[in-house]
Amino acid sequence: MARYRGIYPVAPTPFHDDGTVDYDGMKRVLDCMIDQGVDGICILANFSEQFLISDEERAALTKLSLEHVAGRVPVIVTISHFSTPIVLERARSAKAQGASIVMMMPPYHGALLKGTAEQTFEQFARVGEVGVPIMVQDAPLSGVELAVPLLVRMAREIEMVKLFKIECPQAAAKIRALIAQGGDAIEEPMDGEEAITLLADLDAGITGSMTSAMIPDRIRPVLDKWWAGDREGATAAYASVLPAVNHENRQCGFRSAKVVMEEGGVIRSAACRHPIAPLHPATRRMLLDLVRPLDPVALRWGK
Repeated sequence: MARYRGIYPVAPTPFHDDGTVDYDGMKRVLDCMIDQGVDGICILANFSEQFLISDEERAALTKLSLEHVAGRVPVIVTISHFSTPIVLERARSAKAQGASIVMMMPPYHGALLKGTAEQTFEQFARVGEVGVPIMVQDAPLSGVELAVPLLVRMAREIEMVKLFKIECPQAAAKIRALIAQGGDAIEEPMDGEEAITLLADLDAGITGSMTSAMIPDRIRPVLDKWWAGDREGATAAYASVLPAVNHENRQCGFRSAKVVMEEGGVIRSAACRHPIAPLHPATRRMLLDLVRPLDPVALRWGK
């Protein structure tokens, strides 16, 4: 039985309309997610708009989140950075404050500055010495190819590399190959991408899914039914949420959870920081039209 089995959504970072961080809103987001029945929460990820947050805000959000969650569920703190000393500093800080896991992408900066396989291995190995479980994030955003042999080597040679978030194209094939080649060293493979490939990834052997915070309570039954051996029930449950998941994945991105949480009274504003534009009113309307019949926790939590 995997230690971190289940659904581990990414928490959105709420902003006021003027672009400042809504720290009180962040507490409400975390409480809402726990009421969604999640198994854990990931903060400061790409779906948290980490690339729009200052170092000072990152530190404040880490402290606030870990103190407010207070052990109710495990918290994954994203620490990715091109600079290994900065990643190490973030890892030590997260561990000292009680993070259960840290999540890292390979080192990259822009389209052309990418770490080699050896540089990537070395960065993860040095973070492994901090002594906190590491989730390897294999995301298209980095532009770095994390080949299966490299991931297997990391799992076998770096004790703290225990989890894998695989969200590259054709994720199921990579997950299946990773498990086949890595064996017991691949402790907890998960997927992402808002669960857009969830059924295929479950069939490949994932132990968890890192969705957005929009409707994890409605996605969770898909996992539970699948693991109980009810493939037909899991497929039906997935079909019921797929239009909303597809609209989120293809049209809305990280803005979707904020729109639903604003509509549900969890946060006061769905604002994102410039240069991110708000959703087109028609796109927002369709998102809510697709989500309302599902009656998720986030849509009624603050009402």
